[in-house]
Amino acid sequence: MRRISRITVAGAATASLALALSACGGTSTSSGSDSDGDKGLAIAYDVGGKGDQSFNDAAYAGLEQAKKEFGYETADVEPTDGETDADKEQRLVSLAKQGHNPVVGVGYAYAAAIKSAAEKYPDTTFGIVDDATIESKNVADLVFNEEQASYLAGVAAAKSTKTDTVGFVGGVDIPLIHKFQAGFAQGVKDTDPKVKVLSQYLTQTAEEGGFSSPDKGKTAAEGQIEKKADVVYAAAGLSGQGVIEAAAAKKIWAIGVDSDQYKQEALAKYKDYILTSATKDVAKAVYNLAKSVEDGKPETGIVRGDLKSGEVGLSDSNPKFADDAELQAAIKTAKEKIISGEIKVKSS
Repeated sequence: MRRISRITVAGAATASLALALSACGGTSTSSGSDSDGDKGLAIAYDVGGKGDQSFNDAAYAGLEQAKKEFGYETADVEPTDGETDADKEQRLVSLAKQGHNPVVGVGYAYAAAIKSAAEKYPDTTFGIVDDATIESKNVADLVFNEEQASYLAGVAAAKSTKTDTVGFVGGVDIPLIHKFQAGFAQGVKDTDPKVKVLSQYLTQTAEEGGFSSPDKGKTAAEGQIEKKADVVYAAAGLSGQGVIEAAAAKKIWAIGVDSDQYKQEALAKYKDYILTSATKDVAKAVYNLAKSVEDGKPETGIVRGDLKSGEVGLSDSNPKFADDAELQAAIKTAKEKIISGEIKVKSS
């Protein structure tokens, strides 16, 4: 079905706005078959950009699915170093002016920019991943119960450790990442109270590189491994690649995050040491928002993915994980109890 809220722009305006986009972050577009000149889904990446093998790449997968199914023109725009909220807002406004709908900011850092851009373009649907603070009739807050998937990761870690010590590496010390840590630690302790959980955050702010510095992740993981951790879980974006590298070097288990990192081409040489990944289906959330706009019934308000909806969970691509009957039974039991409400997973 055709979208009912459309914005058309003249070719000259589009050209000038493309220049504006290039000034506030790199962009790539893909032409489709929207004959009336209107455009579809556009995403603006979080810190780390496309190629992080995690959060941003999941959003891109949703964009690719929408482009393939709906045959329209899409755009994806990279962040820039040291950018301000005003820079982010300019990026989103430029995409909306060009006729993209919906426009999605990937990551909580886009909250202020999304709020402002949505006020200026009330006929465009905006989405933001990992923020639930915006109250606007044309904004969808795409959020997840990451703590639930992290709880299951904790169960897996507790059942897999041989040293009774596991580690958690968080990218930035913020409430969002606290959810991952809290769920993981609870899952470990509920499974085996004697297992010790080592936790470390790489930076206090994203600007310091907590989500974009594999070297920081590697150093943190090496420190935990020296303290006998033999399973390390990272919720650190691109920095998590360093955690996985460190684990593989010492032949211990790593647990990935957001995407199924066992399947990531850039991490292929480490995959035998990626036990599982605590996933959240950002791709599905982004695609679903695009589909809702295409169907003329745009999603708005808080749109939450959890274990019950299947939008968070654990990947089972590694045969050593999938074929471990005892481990799978423990995870299945924990999942059922979370969904039923018998287990209340902490988020902080």
